[in-house]
Amino acid sequence: MKKLTTTLLLLFCCFSMFAQTEISGTVKDKAGLPIPNANILIINSNVGASTDFDGNFSFTVPELTGSKELQVSYIGYTTLIKKVDLNGTPLTLDIILQEGNNLDEIVLTASSTFRSQKQAPLSISSKGIKEITRLSANSQADILRDVPGITAEGGGGETATNLFVRGLPSGGQYVFNPLQYDGMPLMSTFGLNSSAHDVYARPDVGFKGVEFVRGGSAVLYGAGSVAGIINYTSKTGDSNDENLINVEWGNDGRLKTDFYTGGQLGSEDSNTYYAFTGFVRKDDGPIETGLTTKGVQFRGNIKQKFENGSFTVHGQYINDRAQFYLPLPLDGASRERLNGNDGEEVSQLLSGELANTSFLTPGGVYESPIEDGVYTKGGYLLADFNYNLNDNLKFKSKVKYANYQHNFALYVGGSGDYGNPITINDYVAAIAPDNTAFSATYQGGAGNQINGNDLVVENLHVDRLRPMTDYSGEASFILNSDDGIHTYTAGTFLARTEAEDVNYQYRVLSEFNNNPQLVNLSYTDAGGNNVIYSEGGLYNRIGMTANNYLTQSRTAFYLTDEMVFDRWRFDVGFRIESTTGTFRKGGLETTQVYEDADLTTNLQNVQFADGTFTTGEIKDTDWALSLAGLYKLTDATNLYANFSKGYFFPQQRGFGPTPGIRDTNYEAETILQGEMGAKFGTDKFSGSVAAYYVGLSDRIRIDQAISGGQLVDQARSEQSTQTLGLEATGRYKFTEHLNVSGTLTYQDHEITTNQTEDLVNGTTSTINEGNEIARQPNLLGNLGLNYDNKVFDASFAVNHTGKKFTDDTNNVELDAITIARLGAGYTIQTNEDTSLRFGLSVFNLFDSSGITEGNPRAGIAGQSGDGEFFVGRPILPRRMFLTATFNF
Repeated sequence: MKKLTTTLLLLFCCFSMFAQTEISGTVKDKAGLPIPNANILIINSNVGASTDFDGNFSFTVPELTGSKELQVSYIGYTTLIKKVDLNGTPLTLDIILQEGNNLDEIVLTASSTFRSQKQAPLSISSKGIKEITRLSANSQADILRDVPGITAEGGGGETATNLFVRGLPSGGQYVFNPLQYDGMPLMSTFGLNSSAHDVYARPDVGFKGVEFVRGGSAVLYGAGSVAGIINYTSKTGDSNDENLINVEWGNDGRLKTDFYTGGQLGSEDSNTYYAFTGFVRKDDGPIETGLTTKGVQFRGNIKQKFENGSFTVHGQYINDRAQFYLPLPLDGASRERLNGNDGEEVSQLLSGELANTSFLTPGGVYESPIEDGVYTKGGYLLADFNYNLNDNLKFKSKVKYANYQHNFALYVGGSGDYGNPITINDYVAAIAPDNTAFSATYQGGAGNQINGNDLVVENLHVDRLRPMTDYSGEASFILNSDDGIHTYTAGTFLARTEAEDVNYQYRVLSEFNNNPQLVNLSYTDAGGNNVIYSEGGLYNRIGMTANNYLTQSRTAFYLTDEMVFDRWRFDVGFRIESTTGTFRKGGLETTQVYEDADLTTNLQNVQFADGTFTTGEIKDTDWALSLAGLYKLTDATNLYANFSKGYFFPQQRGFGPTPGIRDTNYEAETILQGEMGAKFGTDKFSGSVAAYYVGLSDRIRIDQAISGGQLVDQARSEQSTQTLGLEATGRYKFTEHLNVSGTLTYQDHEITTNQTEDLVNGTTSTINEGNEIARQPNLLGNLGLNYDNKVFDASFAVNHTGKKFTDDTNNVELDAITIARLGAGYTIQTNEDTSLRFGLSVFNLFDSSGITEGNPRAGIAGQSGDGEFFVGRPILPRRMFLTATFNF
């Protein structure tokens, strides 16, 4: 019996020894330079590692035995797949990656498997963090501007970037393409209080990179998206330390420091790893406002690896204030910037003198956050669990909690009855034609008397107070068939979002200048009475204009199959989702708060909540289907096609409650998409061509306009649209270090149906049918030349956005915009494991003054292009950045 026991123990020890294989080695390029952060993975498992700064890696493979495939990948290099024999004997591998093309980059988004862009039957673009850092990118528009089929407008500054995807109609921002971090959306539900998801986070150096997946398959996994997903993937620590500091200086008072540190926690045998990243910054530009952009963001994660999986906890804290720029009056004929009273071109009308503005309301003193611009404070916690139940079955789960205090202060320039620049003499004559005398001074005292020919302008301030709490989670089982053909995924996504939408508004009179002075105005009327028209720059206190509380829940289930045959790949998937929500709309009333008889009625009265609420409830269920296939025609060419029927749950604010009627007519919008094309990849050339169709039905749109001096919902439209497009990408490598890349998109789009209800007059009409979709160009393109020999790097890129109409009426067509960007850098290898790069980047090199949009608040009548002034938002001016990046 003892002999048998001893024999069994020896056999067990031998089995355990053979069941674990140590794999270590290095990953370098063909010049012998190490490649940090390369991914090493045993295919069809969760076992792998990343290289350290010196290109080294080491990990243990538990349980798996026999012949397996090892995959080594890094952005910009051809993915290498190598067979390894796992028998318990340690393996040491020296791997050389060849510089490849962007089609060889591994895709992590909108799929359950690891595969390259060339193997995916849909359109995908990606960028690595090195490229993003070298851009000195300060908004999503900078990062995504060269993605084919995407119109990216960044004229507002760092946040609330407007993105338009393949001709889909929207007001911009992220309506049809959610912004995600590590596979989970920054906000699970659209339109409760904001669809500008980038207000909750900023790019930093702690990411591996970003992927933009376009097309219908994006609707299946996770939160789902009918048009695409922007997914940033965070770095996680590994067995070797990595540290990075990036310092950025920019003209107009910019200073920003990014950092990243990651590595192993504990002893050499520890399986716990950390990563910590973030930034601290301040900025007085790029346009002078007298108010500073400033803030911090910290993100981090701790990863625990164990025998059959891993558990990672991610976290973010942000406390950030970013100034935001809106359209302003321009010259009506040339659409160029106007000169202000000081003779300088006026680029914005936000006044630093409005900081700390406050006024009385029936509920107490209201202090405006206008100084903070787009202000976000809060963060999220994300738990990511992966477990291999056996060689063929995996379980994956993510749970996220997010909570943000968020204010969005808007400054709507030139928005009054006399909002365009007008002399103070003419202004007083217009508002008080029977006055016998007036006194106009700049804020600060009578010694600041205004010259009668000085220009003044009316403006509207909108403070959107929008705190949000979001709970979301995803869980899925992934089953690989024994024959290696099928990868089945069954999953669920659950979310609940709670938000407030409280708005305050007030109107201001100021001079026409950058960072303008406020104007105090009083006059004597025909009866000899003194009238105080503006006080502290305010001439209408308005008060609270919205007091809404909203909740929305989502429950989704999906089933997919990713199939791999000899030359064929097929993706099929089905998703069904239900949503419920509550919209509690608070009543408002106007009360006289100020008793001074000299004040105008607009200054005496303030609007505030009356304590009543009307409740509306929304609910709907819809489904999505996605079919995609890819055929390997040759080693260099793949053909692909995909089709999807998707849905979009519209923003609740389009379905406001009606007194006495709790249920609303809430229904999902339907989107049909189809695409077919080819992908090419050789040592010298890589690229793709595609044709696509996008059709949208029953789109709910809310048009806002300035009415009675306030920003109000003017109209509600039900639209259907369609778009036909052609898309091409290409990258050609002249030499090992020099390449040229480009994209080109042509799209033909139109509004096929449009029923509009005038919310002010209560009438319904058919308008704009057959017109092109607002703010969508027909032609988009990008061309870039890049050089990098690891010591010196340089790039020059030109982005072109074709002509487009300001709104659906097609009354005004904006000229095409071309933006050039220049970059260069020099890297010093200080020793074997440290380097220092000095870089230069210039945005809008030729200082183009193109207009990104007209007046989005012109209402259903649209914008006119034949007046003395034109309200529009120019692109941001030229700006230069200097950087120093230290890796150690």
